[in-house]
Amino acid sequence: MCQINSFINIGILTHDERNKCASCYRQFNRKEHLVEHMRTSYHSVHEPICGICGKRSRSFESLREHLIGPLPKAECERVFRERGCDLCLNIFGSRNALRVHRDTCQLSYGYNAVLYRFANLGIQDDLRIDNGKSRAVALACKMVGGGSDGSLDLCAKICIIDEYENILFRSYVKPYLPVTHYRYETTGIRPEYLRDAMPLRQVQRKIQDFLCNGEPMWKIRPRGGKARILVGHGLDHDLKCMELEYPAIKLRDTANYPPLMKTSKLSNSLKYLTKAYLGYDIQVGIQDPYEDCVATMRLYRRMRSQAHRNENYPLASDPQNKNNFASWRQSELERMTPEELLAISRSDFYCWCLDGKDYV
Repeated sequence: MCQINSFINIGILTHDERNKCASCYRQFNRKEHLVEHMRTSYHSVHEPICGICGKRSRSFESLREHLIGPLPKAECERVFRERGCDLCLNIFGSRNALRVHRDTCQLSYGYNAVLYRFANLGIQDDLRIDNGKSRAVALACKMVGGGSDGSLDLCAKICIIDEYENILFRSYVKPYLPVTHYRYETTGIRPEYLRDAMPLRQVQRKIQDFLCNGEPMWKIRPRGGKARILVGHGLDHDLKCMELEYPAIKLRDTANYPPLMKTSKLSNSLKYLTKAYLGYDIQVGIQDPYEDCVATMRLYRRMRSQAHRNENYPLASDPQNKNNFASWRQSELERMTPEELLAISRSDFYCWCLDGKDYV
């Protein structure tokens, strides 16, 4: 009887494993349900992965919950608390290796605080098309209020930095509408700062030319070319307030990048992201766009540096992947193992690691 039960248990285990997603480990009663799950989930090598059990998550917030959340996986929680970095969520071979890693993983202002204070002494508004070798730049704005109640956001201060956190452009901006609320407690901006500031239209032209870098707007491609990658947080809002147009394919926004979003698919604040993934505080007291630029650039570089496996066609939208989960292949798909299904699955978002692989 015991031997019979053993065979039954082995049979059940094999059946469960056959219908278990190789990425998120969700189990299904029927193979056709697993195939449908893979068709709509867009699992890929670009999702955050648990270094202990290998489970993939849609975002780093989901992975954090898996490791140390309200109901974490017990074994993963135990190992992570001993040898896991709570910033990058990687696992290390020993506690000593973790301590060595933490010194480089936990960033701080350091030298940049000095640079920031020097930046406050004046403006730097000479943007040249051939300025620097950086292919990615970060932009941040500080807004004052317009309209009868001061609720209308008007760009009054802007900063652009390169990948090495050097200031390329920093200027006050004279809005095209009257300012009714300077929001001094957070912006530190006074009326006299904007009196002789650079007009918004002039700022637009400078930044537009700099970002396009001599390349016509219609010719800008997702990867390669001369046009620069623009990094920021809430870039749609900043560009709208500046009345600036730039192709979405060149925007890297930490507010809507799936791995950095909440499990509810809502945006995290830049203040939270900086504390959670870089280890220091920003936006305390009077704020300067430079610190926002530094935070977004550091987040971008951290996401870009992830070592994901190379794929010839990494996006589900690539024409070569359009038939991977086609309905006419249903019978063939149901005969595949979970690992084979994962191997043909592709991401539905552009992973920033692809920017790093595109560098020459």
